[in-house]
Amino acid sequence: MADAGYLTIGKVVKRLQGQYPDLSISKVRYLEDEGLLNPSRTPSGYRLYSQHDVKRLETILYLQKNRFMPLSVIKEELEKEANGEVSTSSVAGRSVLPPEVDDEETINKLHPISRMPELLNVSVTFVRQLADAGLITLKRSPHGRDLVDGHDFALIRSCDELRHYGFGAKNLRQYVMAANRESAMFEQALVVFARKGGGVEKLPTEENKKAFNQAFFQMLVLTNQVRDALITRQIRKSFKDMGADA
Repeated sequence: MADAGYLTIGKVVKRLQGQYPDLSISKVRYLEDEGLLNPSRTPSGYRLYSQHDVKRLETILYLQKNRFMPLSVIKEELEKEANGEVSTSSVAGRSVLPPEVDDEETINKLHPISRMPELLNVSVTFVRQLADAGLITLKRSPHGRDLVDGHDFALIRSCDELRHYGFGAKNLRQYVMAANRESAMFEQALVVFARKGGGVEKLPTEENKKAFNQAFFQMLVLTNQVRDALITRQIRKSFKDMGADA
């Protein structure tokens, strides 16, 4: 089957990480567990992804990242498309969210918090809870209105999706503290990289900026893989101690 264009899960992740740096093997497996992917398997149980599977994964990742669609909606839309049903939204280009939500201009703007139900299908109360937990920062307009940064849209959607699994805004506060700690480590590592790379700090050419950004995203990918592995190991150990399989 591999000779017919099938890829292992590791090769799929490697192929797509350039466009989606936070993609990991554990995330692909999670999407499979949620019923969004159904790769073939060898007699020994190894996953093999066809070109159709890879394209489907790309579609899922695109809709998550650029259209802020929750997995439940993505799954529904993919099923409708597979069944040839007419839908009010389309994975090919239209979204159940307003078309302007994934527009670059919109992402780069501030939006009244009152528009969050319309734009992201989340309540104003939930967005305020995220702000109180430190996950996002609300801006203040000259007229005293609370504004949401469009760059936070993807984060808000992810937090909303996590509510399905019992993660509230207060539960996610620990990630804010972890990010504050780790950002200092990243800053130091990037300074070292810049110096080793010929002085990106002193000569901010487009080529150096590109190398700098690539290094940063690769650091994110690798540290996420370390984090995923450590959490997975701990969860497996906990379930094993309870006499169950994880």
